[in-house]
Amino acid sequence: MNQEDRELAVLFEGLDTPGVSDALDKLGIAGQCHGLAPLDNYRKAVVGTAFTVKYVPAASPPGTVGDFIDEVEPGQFVVLDNDGRTDCTVWGDNMTEYAGARKIAGTAIDGVCRDVAKALGDGNPLFIRGRYMRMGKDRVQVEAVNVPVAIGTVRVCPGDIVVADANGVVIVPRARAREWPKRRAPRSRPAHLRSGSRCASQACAWPTATSSSRTTTV
Repeated sequence: MNQEDRELAVLFEGLDTPGVSDALDKLGIAGQCHGLAPLDNYRKAVVGTAFTVKYVPAASPPGTVGDFIDEVEPGQFVVLDNDGRTDCTVWGDNMTEYAGARKIAGTAIDGVCRDVAKALGDGNPLFIRGRYMRMGKDRVQVEAVNVPVAIGTVRVCPGDIVVADANGVVIVPRARAREWPKRRAPRSRPAHLRSGSRCASQACAWPTATSSSRTTTV
């Protein structure tokens, strides 16, 4: 990533997707990627700037599926628009291997992945619509990279901020990213949990920020 990308990503370090989602709601930005689920219950959020890839049905002769990976810079977050296809995958063990070697932050796919044992074993953060073993080669091909794409109804542009964790994926438009420092504030404890209340006297727990549970919001 370049210096500006690193500076923007740092603004979101330590935040979780529920907190960012709440702030998006206040700003009137629909950046929540509905239907995208984590491959694993990742213990902390990953943040990166979007490297986007648009797939289309394969032509004759068919084009490539994964050659773009050599263009992705360390710390970027790969966003693959496979138009929600669940009948073939554009991510498998080879891509997971390359992602680890290139220190890619994570991958979000409007579609499915395969070779999940490799991704789980390597700790490669994947966010997907499902799992399916059928390869995408000769079925789909890359149409363009670093162009505006869609994850469901969410528009993703190159360089947008991607925040992803066990709750899912949110996209922050790059042009709005620097508004976040003004909005970082701890979540307040609801009145029914404050000291002296009936619930508090019954030792109702309120989560605190840890490496696996972050309660900071924006």
